Amino acid sequence: MYRKKRAIARPIEVKESFKETARLLDKAIREAGVPLAEREDFLKWTIDSLWQSFRSERMNQRIIIENEIKALGIRLPNGTVKTDYSSTFSLPLDKISDVRLEGADALGLTLIKSQEDGTFTICGKPLKPGDFSLKITYATVPGEPRSQLLIPVAFNPDPRSLWRDIPTDKNIPYPKPDTIAEYVKVEAGFDGSPKKDMVAASRRGRSHAQEGKPRDDHFTIFHCPASDWYIMAVADGAGSARYSRKGSEVACDTVVEHCRERLTDNLAFENAIKIWQLDPDNREKRTVVTRTVIDIIYNGALKAYEAIKRTAFTADGGKLRDYATTLMFVVCKKFSFGWFLASFWVGDGAMCLFDANRKTAKLLGTPDEGEFSGQTRFITMHEIFRDPDMAAKRLRMAVVSDFTALFLMTDGVSDPMFETEKNLNDYAKWEEFYKKLQKGFPDDEIGGVDLSDDNPKAAGQLLEWLNFWSPGNHDDRTIAMLY
Repeated sequence: MYRKKRAIARPIEVKESFKETARLLDKAIREAGVPLAEREDFLKWTIDSLWQSFRSERMNQRIIIENEIKALGIRLPNGTVKTDYSSTFSLPLDKISDVRLEGADALGLTLIKSQEDGTFTICGKPLKPGDFSLKITYATVPGEPRSQLLIPVAFNPDPRSLWRDIPTDKNIPYPKPDTIAEYVKVEAGFDGSPKKDMVAASRRGRSHAQEGKPRDDHFTIFHCPASDWYIMAVADGAGSARYSRKGSEVACDTVVEHCRERLTDNLAFENAIKIWQLDPDNREKRTVVTRTVIDIIYNGALKAYEAIKRTAFTADGGKLRDYATTLMFVVCKKFSFGWFLASFWVGDGAMCLFDANRKTAKLLGTPDEGEFSGQTRFITMHEIFRDPDMAAKRLRMAVVSDFTALFLMTDGVSDPMFETEKNLNDYAKWEEFYKKLQKGFPDDEIGGVDLSDDNPKAAGQLLEWLNFWSPGNHDDRTIAMLY
């Protein structure tokens, strides 16, 4: 019996490294007077009690750290779906470790440890709209489960997804397709040298599509094979004028047809241009050219005004202001000495001769505004032609050796691309615009326009390019190019 008790009371067998600890523990138990028969139960009770106290203390330490983290009051700003998002905050790395953002991939976000001082950044492009609780998990006390911090954040829907695209009712006066694009290929010359081509596109603005309203912009482009003259016209119908879509169409078609008639066979005009360029400083020779330009360009604009007026007065109850539209058009031809251009411009938008090689951007006119801010002038305003001298000042003539591209665009393009009239006169802004035209908008998954020679696909590419996103700029967009 004695040996059996001695066997039970014998020191606990442990690893060699803990033998001394076990000996001391056995000694302490004996010196405390714990009866031999109860030593095993006492030892078990002691270990259980210590373990529970240890766990409780460890848990309390974790809770204290968690409360400190919550007390930081970390808040994240709201974001927008498919838009770059970034928010930075700090965590005490002397108390926590192994910080993670759970479920980040599903939200399109990433947690980045920015510095050793505990700075973290949540960044990415949110994939889903709605209210979320981002779960940040981290380690605190060894042996304790990972802690978590829920941070509320809201991601607004992509504004583009909120716009409706309601087809235009075809049973309306003067129906017009919501989009249109055209490419004009000009065959190479007799010597095989390539010639510039034309491309144009027009897209109904999101503000019109939202309400199912028709496109008010228009363009007409034409190349005369017989005389090699290029003719381009772009017009922006006033949004407040109920039939401006017809006004812009009549304006463009009228001036292009007028110029086509006058330039198909006009050797006298072409010879006058050549003679003038032999002596550019000769005022008499320049005057001969100027008079013909006024006859062609000014009278073309006047014909557009008269044609719109006839259209308005023919319609039941029609009023000229119901057909209000801007108008810009240009005629140009390449000669042995370079390019000759003549243009007319009334209204906003932009018409520019861009030359990437010579680092120049020359406006072929000046955008003008109406009586109040945000308004513009229209070809349908009778005061435009009240003073022939003032109207003639809207004409421009230019002679250049060459150019990269000739642009005509409505303010639906020029406003988001250039923002201010000052920027319209800045070559760097035009160079930036030209690069955007070729590169596209990768973030919007919109490709660029291939402006290589003889590329009919450029029409569709340009039409798609016009669908770029610009907050606050949702007007009709129209652009015509000679390149």
